[in-house]
Amino acid sequence: MLVDDVIKEVLPKLRGRLLPSEPLANYTSWRVGGPANYVYIPADLADTVCFLQELPAETALLWLGLGSNTLVRDGGIDAVAIITQGALSKISLADSVIVRAEAGVSCAQIARYTARQGLTGLEFMAGIPGTVGGALAMNAGCYGGETWQKVCKVESIDRLGVLRSRPASDYEASYRHVVCPENEWFIAGYFELVPGDKKQALDDIRVLLGKRNASQPTSWPNGGSVFRNPKDNHAAKLIEQSGLKGFKLGGASVSEKHANFIINEGGASAADIENLIEYVASIVEQKHAIKLIPEVRIVGKLL
Repeated sequence: MLVDDVIKEVLPKLRGRLLPSEPLANYTSWRVGGPANYVYIPADLADTVCFLQELPAETALLWLGLGSNTLVRDGGIDAVAIITQGALSKISLADSVIVRAEAGVSCAQIARYTARQGLTGLEFMAGIPGTVGGALAMNAGCYGGETWQKVCKVESIDRLGVLRSRPASDYEASYRHVVCPENEWFIAGYFELVPGDKKQALDDIRVLLGKRNASQPTSWPNGGSVFRNPKDNHAAKLIEQSGLKGFKLGGASVSEKHANFIINEGGASAADIENLIEYVASIVEQKHAIKLIPEVRIVGKLL
């Protein structure tokens, strides 16, 4: 049976929103990207399980939270995109020092929630422009903190809709990389924290956000940091030293505010952004003999 036929058949069982041929520019922080075959916005975790159980196993999936750190090409994707932000959004205390947050919870939200509970250790996550699911998948970090430093357990879902609980020891996390079981995605994370001063934690978050707004182009569509920092160096410094701040291709440009950000100045295509990523990497390698590795995932088809 074709995917379209299956979806029509199971639609009455589902409580989420199903959108055919939906442009992913509507769901990515760069505001670019062609259509997915379908976009599904689940009602909640149980609805996500139902959807995956009914969807043919060979159907490709793309999971998106806030759509940061992801560049969807202009030709779109032959896949079903599942949007977790606003859907997998529950956050709660699992016990006195452990917080459970679903994949669609924004990193800023979990930072503030834990601080208000008088728990410290996740203040840095306020500076990550994504969701818990994405942070778990890539071990996102900033300002000296990394996601997996605080993870004690996760919940995952596989391609057939089977839920699992796994200890952190089942995963190997390193700088901006996590080794995960194939065809299994994060549904929730459990973060073990330390009791501390609520006011100080909230003040620390405010200071961190002030630094972020002062040093990053938060008012422009962007995908977050484009390149990983090389060992004992910084991508932004290498890009700036290469004379690339402000360099433009089409509607995309290297931010004048922070050289490791590429912004959509208006009307940029995904191809503009991808070409600029490749150009920046090539110039830095020519000038510094250092190969920059993108931390942005690039998916989909070229037009």
